[in-house]
Amino acid sequence: MRFFRWLYNQYIRSTQIRLTSSFLLVLLPLVFVSLYANDRSRQIVLDQTLSQAQNNLDSQAAHMDLTLKNVEELSRMIALDKTLLQMLDQAGPELTPQSIIQFTEILNRLWHVTSISQILSEISVYHAKSGTVVSTKNGAKRITLADQKEVYEQLALSSGIGGTYVLPSQKIMKDTTFRELSGSEMVSLVRTMDLSAWSKHSNLLIVTLNKKKLNELILSALPSAGTHLYLFEKDGNIITGSDQPDSGTGFINVKKEGMLRIQAELPSYKWSLVMLQPEQEIYGQTGVVRTYTYLIIVISVLLSLILSWWVFIRIASPLDRLSYGMKELSSGNYDLRLDTTRKDEFGYLMKTYNKMARHQKHLIEDYYEQQLRLANTELKFLQSQINPHFLYNTLDSIYWMVKNYEAEEISEMVLNLSRFFRLSLNKGKEAFTVEETISHLHYYIRVQQIRFLDSFTVSYQIQEESKTIPVYKLLLQPLVENALLHGLERKQEGGELIISSYLEEEYLVLSVQDNGDGINRERLDYIQQELGSLAQNKAAILHDMERTIHDLYGLRNVLIRLKMMYGPKADLQLESEEGVETRITLFIPLDSCKSEFIMDGKERLA
Repeated sequence: MRFFRWLYNQYIRSTQIRLTSSFLLVLLPLVFVSLYANDRSRQIVLDQTLSQAQNNLDSQAAHMDLTLKNVEELSRMIALDKTLLQMLDQAGPELTPQSIIQFTEILNRLWHVTSISQILSEISVYHAKSGTVVSTKNGAKRITLADQKEVYEQLALSSGIGGTYVLPSQKIMKDTTFRELSGSEMVSLVRTMDLSAWSKHSNLLIVTLNKKKLNELILSALPSAGTHLYLFEKDGNIITGSDQPDSGTGFINVKKEGMLRIQAELPSYKWSLVMLQPEQEIYGQTGVVRTYTYLIIVISVLLSLILSWWVFIRIASPLDRLSYGMKELSSGNYDLRLDTTRKDEFGYLMKTYNKMARHQKHLIEDYYEQQLRLANTELKFLQSQINPHFLYNTLDSIYWMVKNYEAEEISEMVLNLSRFFRLSLNKGKEAFTVEETISHLHYYIRVQQIRFLDSFTVSYQIQEESKTIPVYKLLLQPLVENALLHGLERKQEGGELIISSYLEEEYLVLSVQDNGDGINRERLDYIQQELGSLAQNKAAILHDMERTIHDLYGLRNVLIRLKMMYGPKADLQLESEEGVETRITLFIPLDSCKSEFIMDGKERLA
């Protein structure tokens, strides 16, 4: 009991012991997991190998199934070839010169097919009337023995119009095998040529597969040199395999000890692919993994002991210095600096401490200056609220005085101007809906129409979905003023002002368009360059807020407010054609269009 109490006290008092214990505790689960992983690795490797091999074998079986279907389709095309059927029908029971020419033409056609498909080694046609076999391998040969003709007739009956695959060792009739009949050493597809008149006297088509190409197809699925792969037909007879057995030679033992057996069926046939892979090839990798695991565990424990001591030495000294610096800073000593040449996290912390001390000192020194600036800003804000109120009240008084003298145009002008200032105040509200903004803007435009003696008309193209979206107040007024002063002012009549609002993807689009004088190319390039540099430079926006620039004042003002209130995605585009029209378009992100979106400009820019 005393030993455990002493050990606990040492753990509490010694940072080194705590660090060492922590490192070892971190390693402990890894050790158990590693040991457990070794026990499970054999089964995991086996499962993964079987799964991968099964997938590969299934894929290979599907590919081979497709190949056999292609062969079957090719044989169907030959069997339905009208020219071949006509030549076979015209050839009589005797070998006349005309029959020999026809057989030669048939042979040429069969050669052409074998040259196209490499999976075929031989194509033969048996002409029942003359008993002649035309083969791409042996040429034309006439069958004279009645027994052989009877075998061909039996083969025609058994194969039918659909065709069937026949092994060389398969018995056709009595003791006669297909190898003895055709001389073929590989599986062949046999079908009748006369699909419309099937009988035992039908002409036969025999398509023999290329053993070499079929083996290459099988060998491509072998994962290793020690693996064997065999192709069996439905009765279990072997067709071909990786160790080159004779086709149809009989059965092979696929349940060998120490070999893993994987089987895949050909979807359209009753054939199967069987792969035998040595277990040692799979499990041999786990022994190496086990050895490395034990070695890593031993090395990890040793490294944990060494690293715990090294970390303790490296941490203790900088922690003491940082602790001393924090105490001095909390007592008001802002001039203390911690010297360090370290490049690690502690070096970063010490450098950050030095920056924090300097920053804290600067904050205290700048506090009073900031308070003075704040007071000055509040005073200007108060004045900006008083002046519009004064103007609104004065204009209202003027309106009633003019009304008494029945000066309708002047009274309408004063009334619209008064309403414009009243909505501008709006009890300090900074946001309007698009619909309210257009109504507010119309008061200003009506004043200008009276001023310019109705020399221009105004039209509003406001999309219904955009009407309820809130926007910052007085955002369009500088653009309208710009269009009137620089575009429509010199037009005596026929002026047109178009205000548009619509949604485009993730943006609210506002535009002001006029058919005034337009802007010449040189001036337009200059304006676009100035606005582009202002939009891309946050520092330039903040700098423009603190200085007075008369050139492009309205456009700069709108662009700065856009960036401040809606962030960097907001944009202003200017398009103009001299003597034709000018169009200014605002793009405002919809995710920033909220009723409570009005924020401090510098915070928006950040």
